[in-house]
Amino acid sequence: MARLMLIVGIVFVHVPFDPQSNAYLGQYGAFDWLRAFLGDMLFRIGVPCLSAISGLLMFRRGLDGFNYKKVLRSKSSSVLLPFLLWNSIVFLYVLTTQSLGYGEGYFPSVLTASYRELVTLALATEDWPINLPLYFLRDLLLCFLLSPLIGFLVKRQPALTLGVLLLYVVLPVPNMIFLKKSIILGFSAGAAIAIHNVDIRKLDRYALPIVAAVLVSAMAVFVCMFQTGFNEHPLWLDVIYGLITVIGGLGAWEMTRLLKNTRLGKALVAAPGGLSFWIFCAHYPILMTAWMVWQKFDIGPYPLFYVLALPATFCLLLASHFLAIRLTPGLYGVMTGQRNASGRDKNKNVAAGRALAFSKGD
Repeated sequence: MARLMLIVGIVFVHVPFDPQSNAYLGQYGAFDWLRAFLGDMLFRIGVPCLSAISGLLMFRRGLDGFNYKKVLRSKSSSVLLPFLLWNSIVFLYVLTTQSLGYGEGYFPSVLTASYRELVTLALATEDWPINLPLYFLRDLLLCFLLSPLIGFLVKRQPALTLGVLLLYVVLPVPNMIFLKKSIILGFSAGAAIAIHNVDIRKLDRYALPIVAAVLVSAMAVFVCMFQTGFNEHPLWLDVIYGLITVIGGLGAWEMTRLLKNTRLGKALVAAPGGLSFWIFCAHYPILMTAWMVWQKFDIGPYPLFYVLALPATFCLLLASHFLAIRLTPGLYGVMTGQRNASGRDKNKNVAAGRALAFSKGD
């Protein structure tokens, strides 16, 4: 449930726009303010929560039950292979559209890129992949490769390790091997919670005030950012924004606690196991294609595109997910890393949930 809710939010982050429709110009008033808050603040701060869930699940049996070779084999099929497939599909799609004279300025140029740039677009070796959201999978793979070291450090010195990583995230230091610094912090925090058997249900009684505090803090920081422009704010605001992205992971988690017994929460729990991963991997090219078509035919003002593109994208995602399961179940399994709703997977998730003091639906 938590992953699906967070990934639905990520779709809002990637709704495209051009310089003329930049929300920070304020030409559409309250609409610009709302979409900037949703895309640049509210739904971005849940990303560390996604990596924390991965860290939790990886170390759910502690260090004694950790098998590095098994982890590498498992993640090769569940993360690396889907990353390569989805990114390759989008790469070929962009190559085709740009060869036909479309797509320039919407995706990175494939036709004029150097060999090194092409490798980066295909494999995310040095920069963002061509299917932009897949940077998360790329950085998560690095976390898996470093997992023995991460596990050792958070076992011996959890406070020091997480403190150093927090400084790495919030201070303007080089990213080094990661594209998004908050991913390793979230993963390490999840690993620490699992290894030290922290009962995260104890926070459930404070879910409402925690969510409220995160929302108020995010709102306050966003007001400052909106006043200065998203890329022109001072260092102190950068640092506070980094802190909010970290704290936001906790707020996102507690939001799932509030929703778990609602109709929405139950619907999220009942969703197929691979749906969240499908949405995550497929939404970006759909949104970008919609934006290309919208601008090509000059259909209407940007607010209309925003309002129509989101529900249309979700409908296409749900329809394509349904058809993939029905028509090509084998290929679907490979593309989602064998994330399905089989009884064996459900039992495994329940067992993991009990070991980590999870509630049903996580």
